[in-house]
Amino acid sequence: MGKVQHFIFKILDIFYPLFKPFFNLQTYRYLACGGGNTLFGLVVFYYCDHEVFKKENFDLGFMVLSPYVASMFLTTLITFPTSFFLTKYIVWNDSNLPGKKQLFRHFNFVIFAIFMNYGLLKLFVGQFNWWTMPSQILITIIIVVFSYLTQRYVSFKKR
Repeated sequence: MGKVQHFIFKILDIFYPLFKPFFNLQTYRYLACGGGNTLFGLVVFYYCDHEVFKKENFDLGFMVLSPYVASMFLTTLITFPTSFFLTKYIVWNDSNLPGKKQLFRHFNFVIFAIFMNYGLLKLFVGQFNWWTMPSQILITIIIVVFSYLTQRYVSFKKR
């Protein structure tokens, strides 16, 4: 992981002087990595919703998922590994908790975020009939704030 980690640090740190008056380095890295992964997730969500599931229900055989719910699940499967590695090795790389414990806590947070995302999608899109993509963006903002607090003080805290 050393070369990849060093490369990411090098790229991120080029832009840090612009944000230094507003954020410490760790918060900046969290925002940059989280923002990049979030943007990646929104692109994947849009692609899944429009191209993979083509705005049609997805039949699993034992249950039927709406296209936005199926897109949410597939997006989570794709972005979970990138979010963990970025937060572990780039953002909270000074955490001295064992990796298995960090992964377990991160996984638990992601499970909670899935339920939160699912519930809010069903509310915003299913009940309020809001458009799918703006709803997902709003939900993502809510989850990002909760994510920062959870990861900072629980998943990757220092002993």
